[in-house]
Amino acid sequence: MRSGKNHIYILGSGAIGKALAVFLRISGQKVTLIRGSVNDGSVKTERIRVEMQDGTVSEADIEIRTLDTLPEIDGIIVLANKSFGNQQLAVSLKGKTGNSPIVLLQNGLGVEQPFVEQEFSELYRCVLFVTSQAVDDLTVRFKPVGISPIGIEQGSYDHLEHIVKQLHTPEFSFKSEANMQHIIWKKAIANCVFNSVCPLLEADNGIFHRNARALEIARRIIAECVTIAKIKNVLLEPIEVEESLLLISKSSDGQLISTLQDIRKGRRTEIDTLNFEIVRIAESLNISEAVRETKLLGELTKIKSETGALH
Repeated sequence: MRSGKNHIYILGSGAIGKALAVFLRISGQKVTLIRGSVNDGSVKTERIRVEMQDGTVSEADIEIRTLDTLPEIDGIIVLANKSFGNQQLAVSLKGKTGNSPIVLLQNGLGVEQPFVEQEFSELYRCVLFVTSQAVDDLTVRFKPVGISPIGIEQGSYDHLEHIVKQLHTPEFSFKSEANMQHIIWKKAIANCVFNSVCPLLEADNGIFHRNARALEIARRIIAECVTIAKIKNVLLEPIEVEESLLLISKSSDGQLISTLQDIRKGRRTEIDTLNFEIVRIAESLNISEAVRETKLLGELTKIKSETGALH
């Protein structure tokens, strides 16, 4: 790693990026928040507020820049942007980062592939076990569900341990993980459920532990996706995915899944790296019929996102 390894750059100024920036800044880290979708040359400092479920409030002044103001990025680069932007972002970052590590704080399948193709030398994958929801432009409501694991896509164990140490805070906690593919698939399958069923029902994450019919739909999607995972040599049992889904559901009662938030604000969703990535894999294996309901819910969610929300 290079000399700026303790400077943390968070690319993506949404609810996750803002919460992480505040907690890191309070812990004494040097943090810059980068707006991933705008290149207007702006540099500013804003006071960002994070509200916890127990009423605790954390605030910090955060430097916010656009990517075009940084000819070089020397430090830990955390991607908290929407995964559909990864293809363009991998191209934009090429040549700016040297051997600085890139950590993807993105759920879904295949989100790291654009960076693998661009041959980034230090690449790490995280699976998020937190929920964060924007209240207004400078305030987010944050809730931890568990410790978010980070594993190696390309890199070294020593660097992974350093990254975890730098990113970890009591409020937004991380740990190193050796078996990331198992966790990536388990969370991605749960998210195939949350990010399609919740938007279609206009429901919060708690719907699955409160409503037996919603849970039955979840079980059917889980069963389809687990079949594909096993063919890809990721051995999961439906019950362990269901238990994870219910844990998240109970822990985030009242929280809205990111796809529903995006639809209500007229923004593009990440359904392509969830339901449609499962469908793409199934089609490549010539077993597309095995994921009929997963595909249908994905298609309905995409139609809803393209035609506008009801609220």
